[in-house]
Amino acid sequence: MNGVAMGIHERKEREKEQRKEEIIDAAQRIFFEKGLIASTMDEIAEAAELSKGTLYLYYSSKEDLYLAVMMRGMDTLHDMYEQIVNSDDSTVEKIIRCSNSYVDFFHSNRNFFRMFPFLQNPRFHKQVSEEMIKSCGLKNQKMWDMVIAMLKKGMEEGKLRSDLNPVEVGIIFWSSSTALLIREDSEGPAWKANLNIDFDHTLEVCNMLLMESILTDQGRKEYHALKKT
Repeated sequence: MNGVAMGIHERKEREKEQRKEEIIDAAQRIFFEKGLIASTMDEIAEAAELSKGTLYLYYSSKEDLYLAVMMRGMDTLHDMYEQIVNSDDSTVEKIIRCSNSYVDFFHSNRNFFRMFPFLQNPRFHKQVSEEMIKSCGLKNQKMWDMVIAMLKKGMEEGKLRSDLNPVEVGIIFWSSSTALLIREDSEGPAWKANLNIDFDHTLEVCNMLLMESILTDQGRKEYHALKKT
């Protein structure tokens, strides 16, 4: 391929990527407003100022587009974690900050958070292409690898119990936090009104109990010192 042809090819690729971002922008607006089930490809095409036929040249299904939008949220959360993991903080402090950042993500990116359960809903997966499933899986694995490496380091340092499986520890923290945040999202005001329960505080208590259970004596000493600051 000569230089002119290469330049044309690169320009077309840039234009294609720009068009895909414009489509995702439009889909994000529609999905955030109406959710997956109530949204249609016609509405997304109209919002993107494209014909539905052109839209299908880029994304084969509404569910593919939903994953494309959701992965923006995954990227945001990954970047938040990456900044913490790459900081000079101690491992114990990084775990605390990662737990807190998930709550911050929930409050500042509520619509993205609401999209995440799609991954656990197999009935929608039939409409998703293998390419999108793979892309999403790679992003998800990248985030898990980072968190698990952080937990392993804590064990190597003698701050976390070495008899625990770091993958299981990560799953426990993620599952408990997600379950409480989903409850806060759907029922928070009712629990506050009826039982004076603040789910953010409940999650703090949950994470505190989990931290106490995974730390060694050395790690617990550091944790208590950090809690006092």
